[in-house]
Amino acid sequence: MKTVCNHILTIAILLSALSAKPQGAWQNLNFESASVSPSGYQTYGTFVPIGSALPGWTAYLGAGQIAQVGYNSPTLGTATVSLIGPTWNSSDVSLFGVGIIDGNYSVVVQAGAVPTNDVLNESASIAQNGTVPSTAESLQFEAYAYGSFSVSFAGNVLNPIILSSGVSADGLPYNLYGVNISAWAGQTGQLEFTALDEPYESYLVLDDITFSTNSVVPEPSVLALMVMGGLAFGARRWRAKAR
Repeated sequence: MKTVCNHILTIAILLSALSAKPQGAWQNLNFESASVSPSGYQTYGTFVPIGSALPGWTAYLGAGQIAQVGYNSPTLGTATVSLIGPTWNSSDVSLFGVGIIDGNYSVVVQAGAVPTNDVLNESASIAQNGTVPSTAESLQFEAYAYGSFSVSFAGNVLNPIILSSGVSADGLPYNLYGVNISAWAGQTGQLEFTALDEPYESYLVLDDITFSTNSVVPEPSVLALMVMGGLAFGARRWRAKAR
């Protein structure tokens, strides 16, 4: 009888664990779910399990998945993924070019030299699987980008545009980006942010990822504005002659 009860209890625990996160649900999109023990200001070599630093996310250097990420450990040229937390020394924003954009945590995804071979470079990325809300028109996120980065969903490269700009409490300038996600509303796939491998260092400080019901419309280009202005002027002259 005791064995049967134990099996029932085990099944109940498993069902509870499965129901805690609905299938396809996103988690920790603002990176505030970190569970790390701050140990003062640390750089270069402080690493923690990704499950503690970035619950819900996976991280990659090149094509290889990594089990640990840095904590307050940005580099000056080596590829890495690092969680920037409350004990970060904001006075070093100008030195490292990273900081906390909002809340207690942000993430820096940093392409650069391969840690075991500084002659080669590789990209860095974080990714998560989930389902785009059925009402979503856009994906928005706050970021400071140095060099090139990409955003993709289900293998489709998206095209971010800048919606607004600001400066964090750390003094880090950042942009609010938006991408059109409506074509994938209701679909399940992998969302990935990548700092691209370049001849020089590139990195992305990332925070506050959200799905929005607001659409993202690119601002007209300068050429388009000139064309529209010329058309409007021509139409005004035509109306004047017609009177």
